[in-house]
Amino acid sequence: MTTRIRQRPASNGTLTRRPAARRFAILAAAVVVTMGLSGCVPAFLPQPSASTSSPTGETVSSALDPFYTQVLTWTDCGNSMQCTTAKAPLDWTAPGTDTVDLALVRHLATGTRVGSLLVNPGGPGGSGYDFVKASLDYATDAKLQAGFDIVGFDPRGVGRSSAVKCYDPAQMDDYLYSIPTAARGTDAWIQEVEKSSTDFGAACATNSGALLAHVDTVSAARDLDMLRAALGDKKLNYLGYSYGTFLGATYANLFPDKVGRLVLDGALDPSTSNAEVTRVQAVGFENALRSYLADCLGGSTCPFKGTVDQAMSTISALLDSVDRSPLAASNGRMLGANTLLTAIIYPLYQASAWPNLSEMFRSVMQGNTKLAFQFADSYNGRNSDGSYLDNSTEAFLAINCLDYSYNDDPAVMRADAAAIEAAAPVIGKYMAYGDTGCANWPDKFTGTRGEIHAPGAAPILVVGTTNDPATPYVWAQSLAKQLDSAQLVTYAGEGHTAYNKSNACVNNAVDSYLLQGTVPAADPKC
Repeated sequence: MTTRIRQRPASNGTLTRRPAARRFAILAAAVVVTMGLSGCVPAFLPQPSASTSSPTGETVSSALDPFYTQVLTWTDCGNSMQCTTAKAPLDWTAPGTDTVDLALVRHLATGTRVGSLLVNPGGPGGSGYDFVKASLDYATDAKLQAGFDIVGFDPRGVGRSSAVKCYDPAQMDDYLYSIPTAARGTDAWIQEVEKSSTDFGAACATNSGALLAHVDTVSAARDLDMLRAALGDKKLNYLGYSYGTFLGATYANLFPDKVGRLVLDGALDPSTSNAEVTRVQAVGFENALRSYLADCLGGSTCPFKGTVDQAMSTISALLDSVDRSPLAASNGRMLGANTLLTAIIYPLYQASAWPNLSEMFRSVMQGNTKLAFQFADSYNGRNSDGSYLDNSTEAFLAINCLDYSYNDDPAVMRADAAAIEAAAPVIGKYMAYGDTGCANWPDKFTGTRGEIHAPGAAPILVVGTTNDPATPYVWAQSLAKQLDSAQLVTYAGEGHTAYNKSNACVNNAVDSYLLQGTVPAADPKC
């Protein structure tokens, strides 16, 4: 398969297997199959009545009453956390039929409470439940924890919520790590990749059922409004990282009158096509690789010699070499170019992980695949025993396949591939042909990609990092211009996302906005 880059906050630089900060630079496979997606709305949901209103006092339609008025029963689930499960319509256009489960976890405010703050870590496919429960201090700082109930949730299709299910672990290994037999970019190669993707989508349809057609971001944004009401908040307060910025912007466009305080950190540009996303991300990671090399070459332990350009040529030759002749691990696994690129990309999410990248490069250039597989496995959420931590790979693809349009015409894909490689000469070719993954997906994109303006929404804070590899700064600039009420906060630095990971300037701007509603008069340029 082609390399796919997930847009989510990454490791804190330690490159460990902690189920927390690591979680969101990573993909994975599945455990939970959808349950309860047939029949009528369960009887335990509140029944609609003409006089019912939501906990916030707002009036909703009788069809939505059972969802907006449901009582969330919270139970202790350790680490000073409370957990619950909410119900949402499977299909928001037919809310009286099937339902999905939405898993939530919250940490109650430790000080004077402002309200609830819902947090999404990105992906798509990242578990907000795990993000908050296992990495509260990575997701938010102490000031926000004092003022807000911090609420993590797994969007529909993800993790502990009604989840997309496709393959068992052995099948996921084959899907993620197998190496096509034909030469890259040839008709035979495209056919191999397309068959792999088509088989994967068919398995998702078989094992996920009706859920697969309803994990789009618009449906998730409607869930978000229902959760807001069920939590008792008249307006939504929200902190979205990476893909979570698209979810937040989509919410603002659907419910501008319900926007409270929204922070969108590591923004996506909602108007871009899938091919443009890939091209811009390829440039972002290529630039991050060059920044890593500039730093590395200034030290005494760098595995590269010469200039940055010379080192980039060495990396290009290394990728080409394993593409032609994959390296065998001691356990028989084969390291091809796509897996090696995944291993390179993983530590590029945060500059604090660059020393680990040097160690990995040194080992691979000596013919040792151990670290490369460790990094790629961590990115893919694969455990050392071959099992997978969650279903984020399946969810990532299922959501993206419904959120973008795709074209697998070989001529179009070759033209896109040429543009991507021209923009990112070292890694671009290994990120091309991504349309093969979704062009034959069982359920098609039915919406329209375009700018999001959210007219009438309260002020929204958009945070962008100047050398963010996964969600490049130009996207933050674009989203801030699109939204009618946005203010951009720029962090001049490296890494994916900035809040609680960069400097006091960013943190103070975000905290003051969320806690007091103070909007910077201009970009503070942190």
